[in-house]
Amino acid sequence: MMNGREKSDSAIVAKKPANNAGEPVAERVERRAGTKGNTGQSNTCRAQNRESVSHGLERVRQAARQRKKGRFTALLHHVTIDRLRESFHALKRNAAPGVDGMTWRYFEANLEDNLQRLHAQVQSGAYRALPVRRQYIPKPDGKQRPLGIAALEDKVVQRAVVEVLNAIYEEDFLGFSYGFRPGRSQHDAMDALSGASYFPCKIWRFDRENRY
Repeated sequence: MMNGREKSDSAIVAKKPANNAGEPVAERVERRAGTKGNTGQSNTCRAQNRESVSHGLERVRQAARQRKKGRFTALLHHVTIDRLRESFHALKRNAAPGVDGMTWRYFEANLEDNLQRLHAQVQSGAYRALPVRRQYIPKPDGKQRPLGIAALEDKVVQRAVVEVLNAIYEEDFLGFSYGFRPGRSQHDAMDALSGASYFPCKIWRFDRENRY
């Protein structure tokens, strides 16, 4: 490492799968009764690691789905080395480095040791995010758009944490919600709207009633 780190109308149907349903499983949350669950064993094969990572998130999803009013009190143990590894491989290889100058290739050269160290920092509470590097991109009108570039390790941790949080909050969204959700976009929302032929008329009528 270069630096010592130390939501609507029932006729609008989503084409993407709606929120999953499943059996309750054990998870550390307040006022939640424990049920049978299985975390699986660690695997060395990357494909098996992916399956292990997905299984861990599925336990979180099921707990959130079955106990809507419960509150999670311990999630950090889900930020595993396998999840950090998956987050790293999901990053862009040629992305600009942050303030520490760390590149994807440099981190990959000693990947397992770097992941072990990063995981230990996160679990022990020693992890601290670095300042974001400020970059300006010229705009067509002559102005500049500010861009914040996080350090590579911060990107890895952020993505891993987002995966865990998504497993919880995705269970609270309805099927016709599209904004800022993983695997969904404005194009999916438009596709759903195009299938509801009467919806634009209802919008127009509502607008007239409120204006006049």
